Amino acid sequence: MADELQFIENGLQRTQIDEFFGKELGRAGYGGMEIAKTPMGTQIVLKAEKPGMVIGKGGKNIRKITRALESEFGLDDPQVDVQEVENPDLNARIVADRLANALERGWYFRKAGHTTIDRIMDSGALGAEIVLSGKVTGARSRVEKFNRGYIKHNGEPAEEIVDHGVGTAVMKLGTIGVQVKIIPPGAELPDDFRVHEGVEIDDYVVEGDGVEELLAGEPEDEPEPSPDAPPAEDGAPESEDETVADDEGEEEVIEEEIVEEDADYEEVETPADDVEEELDDLDAAVEDELDEETEAEAEELLDEMESAESEEGEDE
Repeated sequence: MADELQFIENGLQRTQIDEFFGKELGRAGYGGMEIAKTPMGTQIVLKAEKPGMVIGKGGKNIRKITRALESEFGLDDPQVDVQEVENPDLNARIVADRLANALERGWYFRKAGHTTIDRIMDSGALGAEIVLSGKVTGARSRVEKFNRGYIKHNGEPAEEIVDHGVGTAVMKLGTIGVQVKIIPPGAELPDDFRVHEGVEIDDYVVEGDGVEELLAGEPEDEPEPSPDAPPAEDGAPESEDETVADDEGEEEVIEEEIVEEDADYEEVETPADDVEEELDDLDAAVEDELDEETEAEAEELLDEMESAESEEGEDE
């Protein structure tokens, strides 16, 4: 079987075993399990609020659970160990089952939520969150949250440090889901910090060259480029002379010619008076041409008028 399929099968089997223990050991305060496969068999560690009820009279109940694990889940030689939960109020699985039972007995959801989360915080938890989702009061489902302290929702701390627990309350109007998250006391979070009072700063300062000393120091000489080093990226020659290799393998030395330009430039003065005189001459020539054309047109008009008057007199 491929590794991916093996991981999926192991996770499915683990979930089924956890649900089986939750149904069989609900009255004993089931608080989770740890399963590990060894060369000698399968080691299972149960956490319960009442270990005596898990074991049963003369070990009757524990032997029943062992046989069920062998027949229903195919475990080879399961070895079940029962441990008592030291503080049930800090176990998310037990708290979720208690809250679900309280809702089924008729407790008002708001009173049950506040009472439960207060007990969690009184036990020393760093933070807790309770989420109730479903038809808590009426025909319309909704979500109610109760928060205390500090809680993590994302990242590795949310998976490794935060304890998760889920319960179900079966009501007349419908099912109510209960989710509980608890950060146990003494958990080391990555964003924790401490403030030390009455501590001398010199004890924590690392001795070394200060910024002023580094700035006052002379800069180190740049190392000379090796002959095998590639040319500069900008294509600029390293010296004034550039060496170019011919096709035949001979080398040609190209010397750069430096053209010195005179710093003093002669200023060219524009003859403003000459330009003005030329403009005046052009204006006068244009006016003369216009006057001649105007006089010719006037004479033509006068001739036409005289001829027209003479023709009218003859007709009369």
